[in-house]
Amino acid sequence: MGITQQWQSKWFAKKQYAQFLEQDLQIRRIIKDKFKDAGVASVDIERSGTTVTIMIHTSRPGVVIGRGGAGVEELRTTVAKKFFDKKQNVRITIEEVAQPLLNAQIVCQNMIEQIEKRIPFRRVLKTAVDQARRAGAKGVKSMVAGRLGGAEIARTEELKRGSIPLQTFRADIDFKRERATLSYGVVGIKVWIYRGKIFADKKATHNTLTPASESGKDNKLKTD
Repeated sequence: MGITQQWQSKWFAKKQYAQFLEQDLQIRRIIKDKFKDAGVASVDIERSGTTVTIMIHTSRPGVVIGRGGAGVEELRTTVAKKFFDKKQNVRITIEEVAQPLLNAQIVCQNMIEQIEKRIPFRRVLKTAVDQARRAGAKGVKSMVAGRLGGAEIARTEELKRGSIPLQTFRADIDFKRERATLSYGVVGIKVWIYRGKIFADKKATHNTLTPASESGKDNKLKTD
């Protein structure tokens, strides 16, 4: 945080800190539930004076905007009525995610949809990792845990390709964790996507992977 990532809530408060924090959490929950199929990657909230700006990053902006902007206007009305008074101006902006396959949140959502449709988890792991690699990721790691395939005993399986330098501060690694709900229990999902290194100009480099990072041991399916 502060090196490769920015804060998703931008405001300052003293006595109202807890209130603002709870509002931000509830607003994000409402947007996530309302636009489950819109590929919402993140929601940024900025407060400045009497203006509250909510920026939704999504891979399918048309689903969020709706016909003639009806979706955004309905969301703005709901949020303004539930959380803010008439003196505050609520603005909602939509920003399209340029490369959704390199966004860990969207990859997690795609994996949830497939697992809940009972697609074999190994195929889900391989598809997610391969798609991210083809999209330009320098390293991808995906993990699922729970009663995989309806087994009686829970276990963890992961698939990794490329390098994931977790100890490098300037490494641009996107990480998310979600869970899929099935009839026999919950399956946890974790995704790491390494997109390159970020320097002073905030742009990821395009260094090629070293031979060691593409070795066969990184491509094996691990079972715990």
